[in-house]
Amino acid sequence: MAAFKHPPFLNAGDKIAITSTARLISKEEIKWAKQKLESWGYEVVLGATIGLKHHQYAGTDQERADALQELINSDDINAILCARGGYGTVRILDKLDFTSFMQKPKWIIGYSDVTILHAHINNYLGIQTLHASMPINFENNTAESLMSIKESLEGGMLSYHFPSHPLNRKGNCTGEIIGGNLSILYSILGTSSGFNPDNKILFIEDLDEYLYHIDRMMIALKRAGKLSKLKGLIVGGMTIMNDNNIPFGQSAEEIILEHCKEFDYPICFQAPFGHLEDNHSLKLGAMHSLKIIDDGVELKAI
Repeated sequence: MAAFKHPPFLNAGDKIAITSTARLISKEEIKWAKQKLESWGYEVVLGATIGLKHHQYAGTDQERADALQELINSDDINAILCARGGYGTVRILDKLDFTSFMQKPKWIIGYSDVTILHAHINNYLGIQTLHASMPINFENNTAESLMSIKESLEGGMLSYHFPSHPLNRKGNCTGEIIGGNLSILYSILGTSSGFNPDNKILFIEDLDEYLYHIDRMMIALKRAGKLSKLKGLIVGGMTIMNDNNIPFGQSAEEIILEHCKEFDYPICFQAPFGHLEDNHSLKLGAMHSLKIIDDGVELKAI
């Protein structure tokens, strides 16, 4: 595939839409985030799903798909920010038509359940997306986390430096970053939205999973050939991991490293991306350099 294309960057006065592709959310829950986005100079448009309820979802599958499709097709909308994760985005994916998106791409922003959109748009359409925090989290995010969204949307070439981890595997590499939530990536193996990480830097993170689930998912990725040809591996937050009464015997990080031990690419752990208050943004599909040394890790967009 040719290099991933990036959507146009934003300027003050541009319109950014907030919609929920998954779980229900109220206008009150995104009030703080709306004000923050407006303070950056953006005009905020609320999608039709905000305030809708159908069981645990922000409207029916069709309502959520129609709302996202309207925003995708709109010439006035410059970026689409998913309000929250949870579960449900995969239920609407096959109802979407990306024809107009291909002609006029725009930034799709979110993480966790939104990984299904990242994977489909990155790998099937060849367009960059933004893995970043969402309005439901904005009020509790660090200032640095939020500013990384603004800088990414406006074309900033972000550079991150974060501490070393005892399990890190040192080395340097350059490649496009793809990935997201491990559970979602696992769920789309063998589908038309499945990801191809060959000669790329794979990023994974997860929340509230049992350790044996992490093991099972890593084995599945390995058996599917998703770990053997990486340029590098970035492991973000493996947050609130669970164990059984009889301990699994390894941390999430140790499990991941075990299934990559036969490969020689650099690996870093506890990167500041994922279900964290300090959840920094990552341009998925964009070229980055990764440098892992004893003193820490440098990840730089290039």
